[in-house]
Amino acid sequence: MILITGGAGYIGSNSVIEFLKNGYDVVIVDNLSTGHIQIVERLKNTDFEGKIKDFFEIDLKNKNDLEKVFEKYDFEAVIHFAAASLVGESVKEPQKYYHNNVFGTLNLLDCIIKYKVKNLVFSSTAATYGNPISDLIDENHVQKPINPYGNTKLAIEYMIKDYAHAYNFNYMIFRYFNVIGANKEVITGEWHDIETHLVPNILKADEEKVFSLFGDDYDTKDGTCVRDYIDVVDLARAHRLAFEYIKNGKSDIVNLGTKDGKTVKEIFNICEKVLDKKIPLKICERREGDPAKLVANSARSKEILNWENKTPLEESIKNAYRWEQERKKL
Repeated sequence: MILITGGAGYIGSNSVIEFLKNGYDVVIVDNLSTGHIQIVERLKNTDFEGKIKDFFEIDLKNKNDLEKVFEKYDFEAVIHFAAASLVGESVKEPQKYYHNNVFGTLNLLDCIIKYKVKNLVFSSTAATYGNPISDLIDENHVQKPINPYGNTKLAIEYMIKDYAHAYNFNYMIFRYFNVIGANKEVITGEWHDIETHLVPNILKADEEKVFSLFGDDYDTKDGTCVRDYIDVVDLARAHRLAFEYIKNGKSDIVNLGTKDGKTVKEIFNICEKVLDKKIPLKICERREGDPAKLVANSARSKEILNWENKTPLEESIKNAYRWEQERKKL
């Protein structure tokens, strides 16, 4: 049995599908602050080899409720996505981020050791690296976050390593970059009340909501920022592979990326091609704190997990657009 926290959210729900497709039974925990009950219902109605055994609408900050979940089921692994993740909001409301991300994970770790769960896969972030000092960021790059969101994720990384050393469980910490796309069956995809991600904002753009491109004077091939884009289905597959890797007594920290960064303009042009129309665009000033280039050295993911991003960018964006049309019906 696999416990997935944040399983009603974007990456969490796609990971639920990955585990179900591979014959695992899953329990979902989500407080629905950013996840959606409609997604849980859609997941329950899928016909995969594995099954959703239960869903609990609880908050990780409520340890008593969390313990009831662990008392009811014997988990082979916890896949931990649940977190507040808006960088700008974290600067304005750091209290929310430390309470939700750090304290919530502390409760989760206490349950992991109390109920003797042996495997944990944690969704960290490239934000723990801060401003890059090299073109390709590997796992040994200095970690110096520049916002409270990154600080909370780095704090959790230290917590996991310390707990695992003292209490003997296996872990995988994933630091990943920009996630895009949706599953081919359009069961789930990006659905944020405040949308901060590039591709959904381009796809949502129209004459009333023009897409804002922040900065076209960076030292890159077309002047716009370069980022590393991973398809969410490929990302979900990495979490299943990670569990199957660590359950044999191993622990590790791994970047997930492509080594192949794309500029904002390149992504914008692919979106126009997918939609077969011109998308209204305005060029704005740079945003403070946006580095010119963030690209992963993801050699380690290939080496130890035999993982790499397989989905072409155009296909990812097509799936994202198909999901956007489906989401409007919900």
